[in-house]
Amino acid sequence: MIQLKNLQLPSVLQSPLAGCTDLAFRLTARAYGMKFAFLEMVSSEALVRQNRKTLDLLKSTVEDRPLGAQLVGCDADIMGEAAAIVENLGFDLLDLNLGCPVAKIVSPGGGSKLLVEPEKTEKIFKKVMANIKKIPVTVKMRKGYTDPSGDEAVRIARIAEDAGFSAVTVHGRTRDQGYSGQADWDAIGKVKRAVKIPVIGNGDVTSGAAAQKLMAISGCDGVMIGRGALGNPWIYQAVETTLSGQAEPPPPTLRELKDALLRHIQLEIQFDGERLAVLKARRIACWYFKSIPGANEFRNRVNQTQTAQELLDIVENFGQNSA
Repeated sequence: MIQLKNLQLPSVLQSPLAGCTDLAFRLTARAYGMKFAFLEMVSSEALVRQNRKTLDLLKSTVEDRPLGAQLVGCDADIMGEAAAIVENLGFDLLDLNLGCPVAKIVSPGGGSKLLVEPEKTEKIFKKVMANIKKIPVTVKMRKGYTDPSGDEAVRIARIAEDAGFSAVTVHGRTRDQGYSGQADWDAIGKVKRAVKIPVIGNGDVTSGAAAQKLMAISGCDGVMIGRGALGNPWIYQAVETTLSGQAEPPPPTLRELKDALLRHIQLEIQFDGERLAVLKARRIACWYFKSIPGANEFRNRVNQTQTAQELLDIVENFGQNSA
């Protein structure tokens, strides 16, 4: 466990993933062992304006706890105002995004661009802390913008520590890398050695063995799972089991994959209605069966579905002859 103020974090966390970690995803993951998650990142400006789509991203349930929110933005005053809103909404933790690599976030100066703007970043951090009364504040960053050394992440981590942040998360890639290449776990260790607050490692955690290796190389205090959880809600238990010194559990059976996917789709329907849920489920369904023979044909059929029942039937009947 990782103690952040009055919050006990598990050592295995779910990263915020834009367009992925919605309420249906989180409730499905919790059913299979996830203990802490973040919402999808939200724009500080949109939150302050009370944008309807942004507020929809913040929806949750009593079962969806503990839960963190993540803000992205580059204006200190607006970030501070948005931080107060997040705390007043009852979230357990606030994270600031200094890792997003996409152009629409980076171009105005947000996300990973702040890694090369230390003075601006310090102002944001101080303004956010001035507006937060109780909950812990953390930052998730990449190891650098273009510099692969990890020095930029070290500099930001020290600024965060001095500002009173409770922890930092480091994704072992630069902004230039996007999601390509391998994550640099040594760079995460460089940050860990530079600060006294907890450091959480992120990048390429796709199994219990990978998490164990990341922690051994970096010395970090916990791991954050990102894309490795898409279609794989068993990963949290697998990582926890491995980190406790036990053998990693076997992969799920086809029946177990189907059951998890059916649960996920039904929750999407419950929260978003049939029309939107079917559109979202076309992508979600492919996460679960991506490594199974027949996945390409399955994808083609799913992409042509128009109704929820048709989608559920396709999932139930997948691989029927070999199940």
